[in-house]
Amino acid sequence: MKKDQSRIIREQAPRSATREHSVPLYLTSSFIFESAEQGRAIFAEEEEGMVYSRYANPNTTEFINRVCTLENAEAGLAFSSGMAAVFASFAAFIESGDHIVSSRAIFGSTHQLLTQQFPKWGVSFTYVNSANIEEWEQAIQPNTKIVFLESPSNPGLELYDLEKLGALKQKYPNVIFSIDNCFATPYLQKPLQYGFDLSIHSATKYMDGQGRVLGGIIVGSQELINKLMFFIRHTGPSMSPFNAWILSKSLETLGLRMDRHCSNALALAQTLEHHDEIADVKYPFLASHPQYELAKKQMKAGGGIVTFEVKGGKDRAFRFIDELEMIRYTSNLGDSRTIATHPATTTHAKLTEDERNSLGIKPGTIRLSVGLEDQEDIINDILQALKKTK
Repeated sequence: MKKDQSRIIREQAPRSATREHSVPLYLTSSFIFESAEQGRAIFAEEEEGMVYSRYANPNTTEFINRVCTLENAEAGLAFSSGMAAVFASFAAFIESGDHIVSSRAIFGSTHQLLTQQFPKWGVSFTYVNSANIEEWEQAIQPNTKIVFLESPSNPGLELYDLEKLGALKQKYPNVIFSIDNCFATPYLQKPLQYGFDLSIHSATKYMDGQGRVLGGIIVGSQELINKLMFFIRHTGPSMSPFNAWILSKSLETLGLRMDRHCSNALALAQTLEHHDEIADVKYPFLASHPQYELAKKQMKAGGGIVTFEVKGGKDRAFRFIDELEMIRYTSNLGDSRTIATHPATTTHAKLTEDERNSLGIKPGTIRLSVGLEDQEDIINDILQALKKTK
């Protein structure tokens, strides 16, 4: 079998009659039926065929197929954003009276879904704030419908043992096990091989890689994707053909980019680990990370995110950010350009102080999405900002 880089490049939409080398944009809302009988057969699902770009489009289909190839998934669906995908991964399956088990360390908007939106629908949840598999099993109730987690988590870079959770899935076959695999990407981590049902990505991040378009994707078993298809056909969180075209082309360089992201991030983490003005550094492939061995077991490399705490709290963190010269301040990540974020006042601002503390988000915490610039330039920009704010 070909390796990931070859497989992703060679997975392509069928050529049209014009014999194009690169897949064109299919900017059409609908598709023509050759006859009334064909229209009937396609709607009756007796014949395969495109109907409407809210359902499927050659560009979105190619993007989905490429991610399925990387994740070794049976099927997938593309969404207008990462949060649309996360929301659908819950909403398509839950009913009033159901229960969700989730890792405590999750993205702020996902936290808002569990704590603010789903309780209105009569859906309860339990957070697990531990990697201990026994605590995960204890949290599962007779009405549990979904077990959800992020690994590595945002922004604390906590990991969960996917092999052990996959074994737990075997004990509870009627519970859907899903994972937000965004930080790792399918290039670094493949959760479905451990028995997970669904793998979710914000394609806005590393799959695009240049901060251009929004997108999300879910891949997994054909059975669950079919149920998700019913949901999105009638709720409409579809990805545009243009965004799918951008994202599909970007996937051709995902492996090359992730190798550079990871090598730059590791070098930065190693530099900061013993710096006098840094209180703490988190990076999965640092030997000092408490889950270093687990990271090496289930990830190809440590990813492109380094989270660290500057001494001096929020005031020092703000001054540090303002002194950065090359690195920019925004809430996005996974870009070719290095990005700094202050989670406590942006991505996780809606959490209470106690909730942030439980996730290791301190007033001085900085999340750095390490880009593709020269390694020395990234490190030097961090060091000069630390020096100016000492």
